[in-house]
Amino acid sequence: MTSTAVPWKLPLNGRDPDEEHRASTPLELLFDLSFVVAVAAAAAALHHDLSSGDFSGLVGYAMTFFAIWWAWLNYSWFASAYDTGDVVFRLTTFVILAGVLVLAAGIPFVIRDEPDFTIVVIGYLIMRAALVPMWLRVARDDPRVRDVALRYAAGVTLVQVLWVGRLWVHGDALSLITFVLLAFAELAIPYVAENTGGASTPWHVEHIVERFELFTIIVLGEVILATTQAISATLDGHGISADLSMVIAGGLLLVLSLWWVYFKRPLVECIRGRNGFFFGYAHYFLLGAVAAVGASLAASVDLVQHVGHGLGYREAALCVAAAVTVYLVSLGAIHAFGSGDLRTLVPPVVVSTLTVVAAVLATEEFPHHVGPAILAIGVVCTGAVVDHQVRAGRSRQPWVRPV
Repeated sequence: MTSTAVPWKLPLNGRDPDEEHRASTPLELLFDLSFVVAVAAAAAALHHDLSSGDFSGLVGYAMTFFAIWWAWLNYSWFASAYDTGDVVFRLTTFVILAGVLVLAAGIPFVIRDEPDFTIVVIGYLIMRAALVPMWLRVARDDPRVRDVALRYAAGVTLVQVLWVGRLWVHGDALSLITFVLLAFAELAIPYVAENTGGASTPWHVEHIVERFELFTIIVLGEVILATTQAISATLDGHGISADLSMVIAGGLLLVLSLWWVYFKRPLVECIRGRNGFFFGYAHYFLLGAVAAVGASLAASVDLVQHVGHGLGYREAALCVAAAVTVYLVSLGAIHAFGSGDLRTLVPPVVVSTLTVVAAVLATEEFPHHVGPAILAIGVVCTGAVVDHQVRAGRSRQPWVRPV
């Protein structure tokens, strides 16, 4: 058996965007798993707030999830174009992994009555600043995209300085306004960098789609884990009940349905040419909604355990329905963008409406239970999957002339 030494440093002159059989690397899978630690922390914080009936926690969740998602997306897109697998690239990845762990450790400080974003910002800066020297290397090694790389490096550096300055901003309203402005500034960096001039980075379409698919699967797995932990705690204290059984059945149907609809069509068809901005940006809402489904299901389990006193049964069911709605509409928007047909949005809007109706009707019929509502939502989503499969099967059948 022979082993090959990993090169210390290779030129960052770009990989072939048409490379065949381009797949995610073991390092990228480790990267995803590390980021799910932060996703789990954000979802746990949201679960705590929902159980206590504090819906203002949604703002902190949206902020922290943006930091997690944006750092993951930028690294993934960079790696798609410039993953050389050398020692320097691997060490840079490890630095970003350290940053996400710091960010995850800081999330509990954000959900306090007086939020403290210091640790979260430090972790975010580690993740974002680590790519600046890599972009400078690209500017040196790949003359074709020199200007693009310099725009990335300058934009990332400037916005990170502004994030640090935001730590001295006080007041809920001003804090929210400055966050939104800086978030839009972050979103503008890739758009300006890639669309100013004729050159663009050589990212790989199929590879990017696979990266999002794998990360979505891992986040769905986190939902299952979070719900299982909540259920285990309930079983230890109260044992199985009809209400808990319906939460378990409905939650399982829901997660499996969300996975199914995500993969019901090739997502590579949802990126138009080399324009992947909408595809990537829409996943903020989609992935955030997946984690929120887990937090909402865990809050529903708290109700079964009679520890979620700040949340009503209908409110808990509507939290699950709202998270499912954001997920389905986001995915529908991605499909509509890829097909160029807004009618693609009709099915997810209809199914989303039915989940809300199911939650309301079930809590009207069973006002002191949340299980029937969760089960009804799961059945609605499962029915949508079955309906899609039946329709798709009919459309694939060859036309036979009647006798």
